[in-house]
Amino acid sequence: MNVLLVYAHPESTSLNGSLKDFTVQRLQAAGHSVQVSDLYAMNWKPTLDADDAPQRDPSQPFHASLDSKRAYADGTQAADIAREQEKLLWADALILQFPLWWFTLPAILKGWVDRVYAYGFAYGVGEHSDSRWGERYGEGKMKGKRAMLMVTTGGWESHYAARGINGPMDDLLFPIQHGILYYPGFEVVPPFVVYRSSRMDAARYAATTEELGRRLDELWSARPIGFRQQNGGEYEIPALTLKDEIACGVTGFATHIL
Repeated sequence: MNVLLVYAHPESTSLNGSLKDFTVQRLQAAGHSVQVSDLYAMNWKPTLDADDAPQRDPSQPFHASLDSKRAYADGTQAADIAREQEKLLWADALILQFPLWWFTLPAILKGWVDRVYAYGFAYGVGEHSDSRWGERYGEGKMKGKRAMLMVTTGGWESHYAARGINGPMDDLLFPIQHGILYYPGFEVVPPFVVYRSSRMDAARYAATTEELGRRLDELWSARPIGFRQQNGGEYEIPALTLKDEIACGVTGFATHIL
């Protein structure tokens, strides 16, 4: 299988750097092909702007989605965007690895999504009608591929528990797992999360890599998160709200998981 690891940490000798190296070695030892997009090492440009559509009409205002659509369709995108899209099409699985900074992705990784997920590539695809609303949330170009988050955080696991002060980890990661990964069609397996990342000794590191190795070995066999398919009959279209008989009495993120 082919695996793309998109890595967002500025220090190669960090815990994240070590876990990245371990991941590559484990996957390759199992016979998989791996590409790494090390965003800091690549000096990745995180801002989506007019430079990403170099053939656009400069006399017109920049329109992020429409200029993205034209550039993708015409093959005139910035070269770094096109290369990352090629990697995604090549990959059977995507791993996004990052430290949880201020409850979300580091800016450089969010910028990778903003730029690589072009209109016509990751969104704006498929039929829009009274019975379907595009190929997304379980459909799209990434359908048939798998994805997993590898996340580190300095907080304790209890801080991210159901009643923890930071809010449940599943809720914090929902916009990433559901909105960034499931939206264009990835099957999303449960995340690998390392808590108290600054309190890592040799024994705990050994236990962490043992668990990570197991998760990597099960990347293609693990049961994915049961997100509901948008066009599976459970949502009213075009309102895109769950039908009244589905998940009665449940609100929030949990309504969108079986």
